[in-house]
Amino acid sequence: QVQLVESGGGLVQAGGSLRLSCLASGTTFSSNAMGWYRQAPGKQRELVAAISSYGRTKYGDSVEGRFVISRDNAKNTVYLQMNSLKPEDTAVYYCNQDSSWLRVVIGVGFGSWGQGTQVTVSP
Repeated sequence: QVQLVESGGGLVQAGGSLRLSCLASGTTFSSNAMGWYRQAPGKQRELVAAISSYGRTKYGDSVEGRFVISRDNAKNTVYLQMNSLKPEDTAVYYCNQDSSWLRVVIGVGFGSWGQGTQVTVSP
């Protein structure tokens, strides 16, 4: 059974930084592409960043140059370093995974989601 546990969210002032972590279990982590997504109130869930099994990355336009996704296969963990945070980054952040890079980038077809971690950026 796949489990995804996100952590590291919190309240931060605009311009600050946070580092999110997502621990995956019950899966062949190193073989899967991983993605970070976010959902703000009243908005659809969107891709923040994705990383393939071999390190290829893709970022959403609004976070390009500010956020960095990375993975540690030995720890079954994917990270999201968020810098220069803005109030519009406020959302619940989720991670997910799939063997398909395209499915991770599009962000559909997942069987389940973790509980997410709340990020709140104050002006």
